[in-house]
Parts: sequence; structure tokens; C-alpha cells
Amino acid sequence: MPLADSIPITSAETIDRKARLKIPAQPVSKQDPKERIHNWHEVYLGYDLPTAQVEATRCIQCPAAPCQKACPVHNNIPGALLKLERGDVLGAAQVFRETSVLPDMCGRLCPQESLCEGDCVVGKKGIPVAIGQLEAFIADYERNHGGRPLPKLPPSTGKRVAVIGSGPAGLAVAEEMARRGHGVKVFEVWPKPGGVLRYGIPGFKMDKRHVDDQVGYLCRLGIEFVYSVRVGHDITVDELFAQGFHAVFLGHGAGQGNRAGVAGEDLEGVYLPTDFLVRLNLPSEDLPPNMRQPIDVGRRVMVIGGGDTAMDCVRSAVRAGAQEVYCVYRRTEAEMPGRQDERRHAEEEGVQFIFQAWPIRFVAAPDSHRVYVARFQRVEMGPPDESGRRRPVPVIGSDFEIQADTVVMAVGYKVERLLYQTTPGLEATDWGTVAVDECGRSSREGVFAAGDNVRGADLVVTALADAKRAAAAIDEYLRSVDGATR
Repeated sequence: MPLADSIPITSAETIDRKARLKIPAQPVSKQDPKERIHNWHEVYLGYDLPTAQVEATRCIQCPAAPCQKACPVHNNIPGALLKLERGDVLGAAQVFRETSVLPDMCGRLCPQESLCEGDCVVGKKGIPVAIGQLEAFIADYERNHGGRPLPKLPPSTGKRVAVIGSGPAGLAVAEEMARRGHGVKVFEVWPKPGGVLRYGIPGFKMDKRHVDDQVGYLCRLGIEFVYSVRVGHDITVDELFAQGFHAVFLGHGAGQGNRAGVAGEDLEGVYLPTDFLVRLNLPSEDLPPNMRQPIDVGRRVMVIGGGDTAMDCVRSAVRAGAQEVYCVYRRTEAEMPGRQDERRHAEEEGVQFIFQAWPIRFVAAPDSHRVYVARFQRVEMGPPDESGRRRPVPVIGSDFEIQADTVVMAVGYKVERLLYQTTPGLEATDWGTVAVDECGRSSREGVFAAGDNVRGADLVVTALADAKRAAAAIDEYLRSVDGATR
């Protein structure tokens, strides 16, 4: 589909772009910080229909549609917003659905400021159109007005696909396969579906109902889900082929938290981010038995790291009752990799930031194995490293200590190596991600991959874009092989 051409503007219709540029941006209401720190509900309350229509009218309908080009899945944003502006919200939802299977989630979780909104022409001289908030509004409106209609599925091809992981990439591939007539079974390691969408995203950013809605829709398409199954441990890829699956898609993500090599990281009260987040954000029945012990965060929490996961951890700590919450990052604020919106929300909620510092030791309380003190060292920014980023250099004699009841090491994620060890012929890159070609084909015939286990920890929308390409490659492969399983 050519960019921005599915909702044509008639020759008798003109777009007064100068007038549209004078329409003020419509703010999105959100919970007051004093209220939201006591609940886990979404911070943003969203638009109502009249306000959403006004905000959509701020779109000047650029023929070149730079916002659409900047979107990894190339959503027809002008077309959807024109539908919304005219009051056809369900039509707008259909426009988004042509390219995205998770518009309600992308609207909430994508860093629009560096994608579609970052390239919005309206934003060149003012505030960009609130594309993300409008996308979320449109998807929510669809859900509240009849829900997503089921498509007419083609006759069964008789081919079966095993999808490993029910995060963004897994859900996208599962839907694409079902819509192309293939049988699909999704294997999820957690007790409930959603992967990172449920177990990595706190409720104050996205309510879990969006995951439940999507999985319910996929179940109505005939997709099967099984839980608490760790592929590579409980069952291998080879065993899946032996069971009659014709292709396997790996969408297991990059869920293993990194250690920083700091002395005392093994003390009680020092957590990796997923363990910390799920035990605060989810009911115990949604967790594996070994994660059901509640966390008492204590009075003071230190979170090490500067990305969105670090912001999720500090904001969760606030809601868990910590009186003092610190985010410690080794570079400057300008170099923090996460969203500005998340940092602003953290600041509003009372989180304190310490820049250009790094932990060198965690110390236990006397006669205890629980962390009591975090010892840090100041750093200064040295010359750029091979990636072009300035390297932090320790400042000798700059050590300082802060008392801590809980420490979270939110310093990135990596791909677990189990599948490489149990799947002969499956190759990894030097970074430990699954080695694939541009269409998601791995080194192992019939095995495909996309998402964070290929890119490293990244965005929901990039996982969706890669999953769409992988799904097309899987479909092509299934239609080229005979009925025999591998």
C-alpha cells in the first residue's frame, strides 16, 4: 500500500493547513502525582471523543507523510486521523489494524517522540500531533464499541507452527499464521500470556486487560496457548518437530537481566529488574512458585540504570511504599536512553536522580546477608568509545555511601543461551542474539526468529515490524514444503 493514500481527499475538498496549524494542542488528562503513587492504574486517562477529534484535526495531512515513514510498521497515520476527525472511529481503527496488530499497546508504549511524532511536520514549529494518544484512543474506542471483528479465515493448510513466547513478536506471528490458514500453538514460559507485555510493563503504563483482550481474540481465531513451558528445558525444538509442527518461531525475547560485576550483588535485597517488577506488579497467582514471596522494599530503594526499565523500577518502588527512591546513572541526564516522559513522571512522583556515579560495592548489615549500604564512585565523561558514546571514567577518591534497604540492578537484558545449547544447528551472533537473515530465517531449517531475541532489548513496534517479515517468510516456507514434518 502506498504511503498515506488509503483515505483519499476528494478534489472538492481542501485542507486549510494554515488554519489547522493554529489549532492548539489538546492536553491529555492524567492522574495527579499525589494520587497515582498510591495506585497501579494507568497514569494517562486518555481523550474523550470530541477532544480526540480536535487533536486529530491538527494533522495537516502531509502528502509525504513523514510520520508514516518514521513508524517501523508504517501505520497510515494521516488516513486514520482523517477518519477519526470525520467521526468514523471504527474506520480509523481498521486503518491502524491494516498494519499493526497491537495499536492499543503501541499507542501507550512506543517512544513516539523519536518515531512518528518526532517526524510530525506540525511539531517542527510547535507541539506535534499526539499520535500515540490518538492511536490508543482509537483502539480503546473499538474495544468499547463491539470489539475487534473476527476475519473470515481461509481453509486450513494442514500445516502447524509452534510459536515460542507470547510477547509482541509471538503474538504478531501467531495472528499472521492463523489468518493465513495455518494451525498455531503458542508456548509461554510464564503462567499467563503476554511475555514482556504482562511481566515487564507495569500497570501504570499499560493495564493488563489489553494483553487479555488480544489473547482472547487470538483464541477465537483458533490459536492454542500453553503456559509454564520452557522450550529448551521442558521440551526441545527437535521434539516440537517430532510432534508434527512444520515450523518453529522463536519469539522468546531477551529476558535475562545483566549483572554488573559489583561486589555484593549476591546479597539479599539486591534484585534483577524482572524479579523485582513482577513481584510488585502482579498477583502471586500469576507468578511461578519461586517468585511468589512478596518483596518488602523498605524505606530506601536504589535503582541502578537509566533506561525505561529503571524508570519502571523506581516508579514501582514508590508505589510499593518506599519513602526515598533513587535512580543512579553513570552518565549525564542528556545521555539517558529512556523516554523523557517516563523520567518526568518519575520526578513528579518524588524519585531522586544521581548522575555520573556507579556502584563499586554493596555491603551487608552486621551479622546479616542483607544489603545495608551501597558504595558508589563518581565518574567523569571521558573520550568516546567504539560506539561513539563518551566512556565514563572513575574519579579517584570520589567514593560515597548511601544506606539502602533494596537495590535493583536495571542495567540491561540479554538473551538466554538455553535454546542454543539444546537446538543443534541454531547459531547465535557475537552478541548472543539469534542469528537470522533479513526475513527472520535462522541457521536451522524451519526455525525462524524475530523480536528482542534477535535485536536485543528494543521496542514493541520494532518487534512487530520484524515479526511481520518473519511471518511472511514462514508462510512462504510452509507452502514450499510437503506434508511431511521434519
